[in-house]
Amino acid sequence: QVQLVESGGGLVLAGGSLRLSCAASGSIFSINSMGWYRQAPGKQRELVARIFSGGSSSYADSVKGRFTISRDNAKNTVYLQMNSLNADDTAVYYCNAVLAPSDNMRYSNYWGQGTQVTVSS
Repeated sequence: QVQLVESGGGLVLAGGSLRLSCAASGSIFSINSMGWYRQAPGKQRELVARIFSGGSSSYADSVKGRFTISRDNAKNTVYLQMNSLNADDTAVYYCNAVLAPSDNMRYSNYWGQGTQVTVSS
């Protein structure tokens, strides 16, 4: 069984910073990529940032220059450093991993339970 456990959400003033962490554990053979999505009330879930096993990363236009994704492959952990936060960043943030649980299983999507980020102006 694979688990993704997130931490680091909370309430922050506009202009402030937060750092999210997500650790993957359980039966993991290989991780292709890890990333963060977010979903605000009444909106669809959207990709925030993703980082691949080789180190390349991509970001939503709305967070470029403010958010930084990083990964510790040895710990199967992904981080999201969020700076210059504004009210539009308020959402539930979900960790995602595309991984294969064993060498005879294909890569699939796994999700964390979500962590709330609230930016107060």
